[in-house]
Amino acid sequence: MTVLLAFLAYAVILAIALAFAGHRSRAASSRGPARARPGRVLIVGATGGTGRQLVAQALARGYEVTALVRKPSPLGIEHPRLTVVRGNVLDGASVDAAVRGCEAVLSALGHRRYFYPTRILSEGTANLLRAMERHGARRLVCETALGIGDSVGRLGLLYTFFIVPAILPFYFWDKTRQERAIATSRAEWVIVRPAALNNGALRGRVKQGRGVGNFLWTARISRADVAAFMLDQLESDAHLGTAPGVSW
Repeated sequence: MTVLLAFLAYAVILAIALAFAGHRSRAASSRGPARARPGRVLIVGATGGTGRQLVAQALARGYEVTALVRKPSPLGIEHPRLTVVRGNVLDGASVDAAVRGCEAVLSALGHRRYFYPTRILSEGTANLLRAMERHGARRLVCETALGIGDSVGRLGLLYTFFIVPAILPFYFWDKTRQERAIATSRAEWVIVRPAALNNGALRGRVKQGRGVGNFLWTARISRADVAAFMLDQLESDAHLGTAPGVSW
């Protein structure tokens, strides 16, 4: 019982820390569609679940796509409008080369190094932001997660009191640094906070904005719907400068 109470106290303290460390989003603006649709977009984290959806859906929407990958083979997509660049987000030179010529960046950056401190997300994003400023790529749409900043607790009790504190504390803490780097940058940015991800089919209808998620039950959404929502942010200013949650 003592161990359980200690763990629950730790989970509560971590949730409070994530709430204060993450970005606290303001209300969405009432601005309408973006003035100009970008031509070429860079997708980071392209070999992950959301990343592959971003690549496939961006190509289907007619974008010229550059995908920054560490290993090209897991991507498994070939297309005349797809350029695959091998590199690492922690290597500023390869990030700079990938951003060159792109007008916008979509980041689904992630990793599986959960059980020890990491700065892959925050340092990789800082490299992206520096390269974007150098090359005039204005818009960044970045996937993070519910459970950070003013969305703490909205992944449901299972995540708040077990999965995040037991498995993902370092990962989520780095996401708070990632969000702060984006929010204080000069980019036109949207931080997208999805619910628990799955590989379900694209539904095309999602809950979005502040207050998304559930404090009791685990909120969920497919990677396909997250990718579609992220791509929508390239063509709309409705969530510019905010961190909307998305779920089914």
